[in-house]
Order: sequence, then C-alpha cells, then structure tokens
Amino acid sequence: MRILVTGGAGYIGSVCTELLCDRGHEVTVYDSLARGHRSAVDPRAGFIHGQPFEPGHIAAAFQRVQPEAVLHFAGDILVGESMQHPGRYFRNNVACSLEFLEAARACGVRKFIFSSTAATYGLPEQVPITEETPQRPVNPYGEAKLMFERILLWYHRIHGLEFVAFRYFNAAGATEQHGEDHRPETHLIPNVLKVALGQQPHVEIYGTDYPTPDGTCIRDYIHVVDLVEAHLLALQPGICGFYNLGNGDGYSVREVIATCERVTGRRIPALARPRRPGDPPRLVASAQKAMRELGWKPRFPKLEDIVATAWAWHQKHPEGYPD
Repeated sequence: MRILVTGGAGYIGSVCTELLCDRGHEVTVYDSLARGHRSAVDPRAGFIHGQPFEPGHIAAAFQRVQPEAVLHFAGDILVGESMQHPGRYFRNNVACSLEFLEAARACGVRKFIFSSTAATYGLPEQVPITEETPQRPVNPYGEAKLMFERILLWYHRIHGLEFVAFRYFNAAGATEQHGEDHRPETHLIPNVLKVALGQQPHVEIYGTDYPTPDGTCIRDYIHVVDLVEAHLLALQPGICGFYNLGNGDGYSVREVIATCERVTGRRIPALARPRRPGDPPRLVASAQKAMRELGWKPRFPKLEDIVATAWAWHQKHPEGYPD
C-alpha cells in the first residue's frame, strides 16, 4: 500500500515508518523538521521536507505521492506550551490538519488515521477511561485535537472518508533503531533515564500529596511498538471510529522511578515539587474496544519491558539523534 506518514521524523511517526517499511509498504514521510529529526526517518522511506504553510505545498505532496492511506502524526504536543501560545496549536493542529484532510479527499485517499490524545478527556470523573467518557479538554492542546476529531466525523458523514482516531495515553519505549528525543523533553521516562545517564542531577516529581497510594500521579504507559501495531491493524478496510490506546494499568511517578532504577541498576535521585495545575491524580485507559474490534493486544504490557527498550536506545544514543 502507498502510505503517507505526516510527522514521520518524530518519535511515534519514525517508529511507525519503520514498521510499515518492515511490512513491505511503500512509505513517504512528510515532515517540516520543526520538531522531528531527519536522521530518524527510515532510509527505506521517501522524504518530503514539509512546508505546510506554503500555499499548495501539501496538495502538491499528495499529488506526487498519490497515497492510498494517510497516517497523520504531525502537530505540536506540549500541553504547557499550548497554554502560552494557543494560536499556534489551533493553527498547526486544526487548520494545518484540515489542509492534509482536504488534500487526502481530493486525491481519493481511502483511509485517514489520526494521532489524537487522551487529553481530549480532560479531568475524568472515573477511571478507567472508555471512549464514551465525556470529552472536556482543559487546555488548547486537547481542545485542538478534539476539534479535529469532530472534523473527521463530519468528513466521514459527508464524504464517506474512512477514518480512525487513536486517543493515546503515555507512549514510551523504543525499537533498536528509533527512540524518544524531544527537545525540550517533557516526558517522564526519558527524563528519568537522563538522570541514570548522568545528564541531569535529579528528576522532579510534581505533586506528592495526591489521593493515590504513594501520593504521586498515576499514568498508563504503552509501548510505542504496541501503539503503532494498532495503526497497522487500522489500515484494514471497514475499520472506522475512535479508539483508546493504553495498557489498562497505571503506574505512579515513584513506581516509574523505581522501575528505572531496577532496569538501569543506578540510583535516580528525585526532588518533590508543587503540583502542576490541571494534573489529574489518575489516568488509566480502557482499550477493550481496540482489542475487540481491531484484534489488538499489547506485546509489552509490563513497565519493566517498556523501560528496558528505552534504556537500551538511550545508552546507544545518549545525545539523541544527530540532527
């Protein structure tokens, strides 16, 4: 299948490109490299240096590739930044995504798979979170993703475009070739591993007085390969709709740090900091719908296995990607 991967130079997009190439698909990556890394793009894939705000550039890329399916990972992902620069998030994650969607429709794309987020749920009253949990975003990042989810639904109703929107929980881990290298890095596991590598003196824990067993926030972590495998399953014809992707198990911040200490064999000092506004005590997914309808099952359900793959990659790439 001819597949266009937007944001394929980023963390999840690069892993997805790798696995698609492994399965024999003809893959082209479209990425502006504003957040991604050119060296993270699988050499078996084609590459288009994206200029999404140049008029006609996205449409021209679609005309050149003539994709049968689009996996749309491109966009901004920093919650805190979205609270400081909301316009950027509505422009990049809604307006620019709409350009991709229009180009896909014009080219007769059969399947559009969208990288959404659990942030569309906001502060849920109950966990585990299902696809029927009310969506009440509390930041522009989550709001922008929800807006595009609604756009996809209307394009399906009006144009018949088959779409899948995956609401991610906390992606982590790595393959041998591709790992997590955000700049700045805001995700917990790579920041904990930076301490193990001696690149940071300590990890910070934001809030130690939550109503959880050890007082720290609980989150659901999913291996990036398991997350990507769901996208490959979603390429099947007839699959359409919204799906949560998570392990269904939650780990506290302190549990993540302890797991990283066991995996690395190194002590990881931690400093307590005040709570961050808007952080819910516990976010855990129910991914039963994806398991039932896609036949999806996580291969890496244990946090130790997720951390071990991330640690192996960071040891080989202590400074991340070279570009």
